[in-house]
Amino acid sequence: MRLASPYFLLLLLACPVLFYLERLQERMGRGSLLYSATLGTPLTHRAWLAKNLYWMRLAVIALLAFAMARPQLIQSYDEITSEGIDIILAIDVSGSMAAEDFKPKNRLSVAKDVVVDFIAGRRGDRIGLIIFAGISITKCPLTTDYVVLRSLLMSVAMGELEDGTAIGNALANCANRLRNSKVKSKVIILLTDGVNNRGEISPLDAADVARTLKIKVYTIGAGTTGLAPYPIDDPVLGRTYTMLPVELDEDLLRAIASKTGGLYFRATDKQSLDQIYSQIDKLERSKIESKTYKNHEELFVPIIWSGLFLLLVALIAGETYLRRLS
Repeated sequence: MRLASPYFLLLLLACPVLFYLERLQERMGRGSLLYSATLGTPLTHRAWLAKNLYWMRLAVIALLAFAMARPQLIQSYDEITSEGIDIILAIDVSGSMAAEDFKPKNRLSVAKDVVVDFIAGRRGDRIGLIIFAGISITKCPLTTDYVVLRSLLMSVAMGELEDGTAIGNALANCANRLRNSKVKSKVIILLTDGVNNRGEISPLDAADVARTLKIKVYTIGAGTTGLAPYPIDDPVLGRTYTMLPVELDEDLLRAIASKTGGLYFRATDKQSLDQIYSQIDKLERSKIESKTYKNHEELFVPIIWSGLFLLLVALIAGETYLRRLS
């Protein structure tokens, strides 16, 4: 509750002034009727009313002052609107993602852990998942059910697709998934550690399609520079490691990002991959607007009527019923 015109409460200062003047007049011999009161004898209604008539007049002043201050009951509510973002996560699951240069795990395992954290930080965005190697498939369509999305992401494993790196096909698949999206912001985050060597669609042609559909592509190149340790499971010797050169077409990934208005990032370990997804998370945030609506209900009307009723009672009683007692 609030008072729209609180300065009218200054009228309450008249109450102690009138009280003082009333007592002063009594002490100066103002005519009054003295009557005896026997202990234990209850006052009649007339006597009680005569005794409290003055206080009723002060109550009238207080009620009218409070009413003129316009007490209001405030009712407010917030309306929050969110302009969501549609995001497709494209993750390379080719055999080279088994390289263990992102210690203590291989590239794919680290990428899944980092992407899970990325998903956990989103609110209200639709996110989909596409995996690719020699071919590209949709693992999870656009959804806001992050529990299902995380479950499907963690089930991703190398070997479920034929080997190779079809970046163009993956990008085209992502663009197709976002083709009918009505949101203003559409994003693809593509992570790969290789060179495009499979697929019928050129990566740059797919990037042109994404640009036409107003889709922004962030590309991430995963892998250390130079050589990386690849595990080899030998039936006799067990698991051994061989050092193989890291092949990553950074120029292609930069071109894809540049064509679509995105950015290219290079991840050489888990820490840098964490930072990349965190940076993309900050760049692509949903626009949230909050509007506060307020409504107020005036409360002065019943207060005024109460004050006028008391004033009417005091005036009538003073001129009629209590005339002899006042």
